[in-house]
Amino acid sequence: ASRLRLSGLCFLLQILNILLFAVFVRYSPESSPGRCPPQLNCSRSQDSGFQQPRFQDVHIQLLLSFGLLVAFLGCYGPGSVAIIILIIAFAIQWALLIQGIFYFFLNGKIYVRAQSMVSADLCTTAVLISTGAVLGRVNPVQMLLLALLEVTVCTLNEYILLSLMGVRDSGRSLTIHTFGAYFGLMVSRVLYQPHKDKRKREEQQDKGHQKDVFAVVGTIFLWIFWPSFISTTTVPDNAKNWAVLNTYFSLVASTVSTFIITPVLYEESTPRMVQIQDATLAGMAVMGMAGEMLVTPFGALISGFLVGLISPLGFRFFTPVLHSRLKIQDTCGVHNIHGLPGILGALLGTLLTLLATADTYGDRLELVFPLVAQGSRTATDQALIQLSALPLTLLLATLGGCLTG
Repeated sequence: ASRLRLSGLCFLLQILNILLFAVFVRYSPESSPGRCPPQLNCSRSQDSGFQQPRFQDVHIQLLLSFGLLVAFLGCYGPGSVAIIILIIAFAIQWALLIQGIFYFFLNGKIYVRAQSMVSADLCTTAVLISTGAVLGRVNPVQMLLLALLEVTVCTLNEYILLSLMGVRDSGRSLTIHTFGAYFGLMVSRVLYQPHKDKRKREEQQDKGHQKDVFAVVGTIFLWIFWPSFISTTTVPDNAKNWAVLNTYFSLVASTVSTFIITPVLYEESTPRMVQIQDATLAGMAVMGMAGEMLVTPFGALISGFLVGLISPLGFRFFTPVLHSRLKIQDTCGVHNIHGLPGILGALLGTLLTLLATADTYGDRLELVFPLVAQGSRTATDQALIQLSALPLTLLLATLGGCLTG
């Protein structure tokens, strides 16, 4: 019975997706502009994702990078990768439906386009981050249920922030990194069982150099593909270059920081590949919101340098406190490589929003902050909205994580 439980759930969920797609989902009629409802804004420039390598980069990032990042557990490595692929396959379908209801539901139909798939990929990333907090402690059936519920809450959070409040978070510091991390941490807290968790930790101990091998390959893929991943939803034109370059600057600085702080915290002359991998993720997460803004090269270097110090400090001091005081077991350390950097990225983005004037941004002000450029908001108003998005995201992630747990 336990062996067939996963098979039965996969069958039911896939049949449900097929039926919902058959009833509601249609391709956006952008090929025939005359038939396109004006509410859909069927512009070819809005749907150029399939024509750009960045669209492929997003999928490679999901499958290879995240798959390899969770393969470090000694007993559960290959199985974890298989479950991650299953979660991706289901969550993309479910996210297309849920996001379609919020964004593309018109005349009783959900109209999907290339950008719909990219948005579904981004939502799936938040689910993968959350699974890192409970990996090795929940079974595949529970993983699928987590994906089912988290996609729904994640889409609600994204819709409130990006559509209703007008928050700028193109690289998803808040809606992916922060939300995914604290959603997973709350699930882990509700599932806490001291005796079972102790046995699980003993089973998960690393065996040999397997996790370093996976970390090497996963880190290389992060370096190659994440800048494209983070710029997929940025505004058009040259603002994409800002997001890519700022991410690289932050990435290189955070990597160097790891070599500075690791010998101080541990009895090692150089960091292990897993620690370099964590620094890579942290340096990229901090640029999620601020990447398309006027960070400047030295500002991106400073941000990456600081977050590269904070993440190892979190593993050294915060993680033991989370487990001993708050009863939260964080298997992959998502609090240090996604949660804290995501919060810092949101605060950095709020600070940079205060500088959003025509003198500093020039013509790009309308691309990055259209409401400010149009005079609907002042830079201070936009900054306050950016700041208020942080506690709202933490609230929804906490409540959603508790419910799911």
